[in-house]
Amino acid sequence: MESYDTLSEAMTALRKQGYSQDFNLKGNRIECSTGKYKMLHHEFEIDKSFRFDVDEDPSDQAVLYAISSSVYNIKGLLVNGVGIYSDSIANELLEKLK
Repeated sequence: MESYDTLSEAMTALRKQGYSQDFNLKGNRIECSTGKYKMLHHEFEIDKSFRFDVDEDPSDQAVLYAISSSVYNIKGLLVNGVGIYSDSIANELLEKLK
């Protein structure tokens, strides 16, 4: 199983594995940073996830998701905060990201 000490180390390694897009949460979907692809919960899979807890400070906690979509033939990364610092998203996405 893969493990990384830092978020940046994980992102660098996953980019080398082809996860080249940067994804953002937008309400009920995930979008690539260019806005070209807008995926609903059934249009992508979470291939891997990694949680990073730094110094027990909630503002430094994050989850990194490696995401792929056979519908759009793309792979990318999504970083989301943990707990109260996480983005507000639709229930369908929340269930998939658990």
